[in-house]
Amino acid sequence: MRQLTPEGQQIINSLAQRYNFSPDAVYSLLQSVINGNGSMAQFNHPEFGGSGQWMRGGMIMLGDMFNNNLKNSVGGLCQELSNLIANQPDLIQGGSFQSQSQGSQQQANFSGGHQNTNSPGGAASLFVAPPAGSSGNWWPAGLQFPNSTGSQNNVRYAYFATIHRLAIELNGHVTLYDTLDHQIGGFSQQQSSSGSITFNSQYGIVDINNLPVVSIDNVAVQPQAVHTPVYNQTDNVVTQQLNQEADIFAAIEKLAHLKAKGILTDAEYSTKKAELLSRL
Repeated sequence: MRQLTPEGQQIINSLAQRYNFSPDAVYSLLQSVINGNGSMAQFNHPEFGGSGQWMRGGMIMLGDMFNNNLKNSVGGLCQELSNLIANQPDLIQGGSFQSQSQGSQQQANFSGGHQNTNSPGGAASLFVAPPAGSSGNWWPAGLQFPNSTGSQNNVRYAYFATIHRLAIELNGHVTLYDTLDHQIGGFSQQQSSSGSITFNSQYGIVDINNLPVVSIDNVAVQPQAVHTPVYNQTDNVVTQQLNQEADIFAAIEKLAHLKAKGILTDAEYSTKKAELLSRL
């Protein structure tokens, strides 16, 4: 998560005090509103009654569905956060508002935001600027010009079709996947903070966990070695011994049949049997 500036932290603290929420809860909701392009938010926090959803225009759904006071507070806070980030051009230009737009040159334009003159801090910068020379991209270094980007809930993705790579940011950690021969057309996530992520390709709906992992937080992950059965020499010896014993008992059976037919005498049978048993 991006680091707040002192002014940004002051704004978060002020909103937390006015709406009677913790700064942590307000900050988590701020991230949800940013991920929703400023016009919606999907969130999951105990102070908001668990999972919930907000959309600009007044739609608000909470897990605690009959708590109207909580609905009014969360809805008002979402609206203020939406108005607040509308005055943050760095967020818009930095890509935080990209939403499933095709092509690296396209960005979703935030529209419909009205400046709230009562909102604390005005146009003060909320987040610390990235280091000089940094592109500000959240995906791994060396990857540029994604074919599509988007966000949902606490998840962001960047799809690089030409090099068969997919970057997923979840809970502050970035995982880079090899998309193999999939032609990805869209993503979805279950409505929970730990919901599984799936995508659509020419093979239908595929779980993201079925893709090979290339790196996690820019640290390369070694491909899993294919398991090749190793034949234990001891096992081979035991197997051979068991086969030999089976052959001996089969030979003794044949001797018994020959004795029963009168082909072998009792003495010959006993001698051969003792010889075979001595091999065990």
